[in-house]
Amino acid sequence: MKIERVESILAGNSQIVRILTDTGLVGVGQSACWGYLEATDAVVKKFADYLIGKNPLDIEHHWQYLYRMGPFRGSVITGALSAVDIALWDIKGKYLDAPVWQLLGGKVRSKIRLHLLMGGIRPDAADQGTSAAGLMMNARDAAREGFTAIKTDPLPDGFQSMTLSRLIHDTRENVAAMREGAGLDVDIILEMHRKLTPMTAIALAEQLVEFRPLFYEDPVQIDSIKSQAEIARRTTLPVANGERMHSIWEFREMFEAGGSQYARPDLGLGGGITAVKKIAAIAESYHSALVTHNFLGPVLTAAACTIDTSIPNFLTQEYSREDEQPFNSMFNTAWKRHGGYIPVHDVPGIGIDMDVEPYRKQPYVPRNLQVIPMRTDGSVGYSV
Repeated sequence: MKIERVESILAGNSQIVRILTDTGLVGVGQSACWGYLEATDAVVKKFADYLIGKNPLDIEHHWQYLYRMGPFRGSVITGALSAVDIALWDIKGKYLDAPVWQLLGGKVRSKIRLHLLMGGIRPDAADQGTSAAGLMMNARDAAREGFTAIKTDPLPDGFQSMTLSRLIHDTRENVAAMREGAGLDVDIILEMHRKLTPMTAIALAEQLVEFRPLFYEDPVQIDSIKSQAEIARRTTLPVANGERMHSIWEFREMFEAGGSQYARPDLGLGGGITAVKKIAAIAESYHSALVTHNFLGPVLTAAACTIDTSIPNFLTQEYSREDEQPFNSMFNTAWKRHGGYIPVHDVPGIGIDMDVEPYRKQPYVPRNLQVIPMRTDGSVGYSV
């Protein structure tokens, strides 16, 4: 069997990679480098020059070759490589007539626990925006639907220009509302989106301990791995990092520095199935749980659940309701949500196929990268 064609398709706000073989088998993958998909598209096309004519089953060899064939590193390279890797594993599972989780060591669990990526905006809330009322109602509804974990960004609008006292007060109100709506049988996760400075991150974290969040995610920018560890060591809240990290070496350094209790790799950015399986093993050696990141749709959900099924230190899988929206109906997935869980399937490959022509017809609409918080003095709100 040989690789006959490699396709990179930009459509909607996604990049899908399809690898086609001379036997008719097709593998599907996706990049999570969502800010620069035009760049990952170009890299995949460069990778295709090497891949065409090769045996698709030699996945580790292809991973090493593609990662090292140029003297460059970074999220664009691993974002492209991740999509290719997922597609190659999909082919291998189909070739061997087995789900990919079976090839990774077999089933560790029979269903995948989800945490709902939850917003706070509701037309029936007391006011508009990411309000405490909306958060409480959404948390309550998620619990009633069967979710045992929820996640949202609790920071108030205008956080970047607030005094520390106002920032703490308004954030506490939002987190208190989440806890009230969720009750004691649902974990709450606080996604800080790398918005804080080290000083505000630590001060705020200590004021949220009473609400017992499962973890405090990405409080500061990821410019420095060491800085992540310093935050984690200085707060009693468990900290999670990793959705913007893109190699096994970055995760190793994070744990060596004494950092996060939870690893958050994205299958579409962290090196695909090949690398994230290794990241999970590194995390396991530090008694850390894996909490796989994903909000980009059914292909990456399928890849992530494949890893989740096969590792002992999985905790919960990020899940967005966008997976269930009509614009994702061209993806036919075996990973179907039931309440707050996804049962593990026995479909060969990663458990997904797609109606490619309807997908191609969607206009490509890249994400707007210029909507970032600005302080009232005109400076960039994310800077530290």
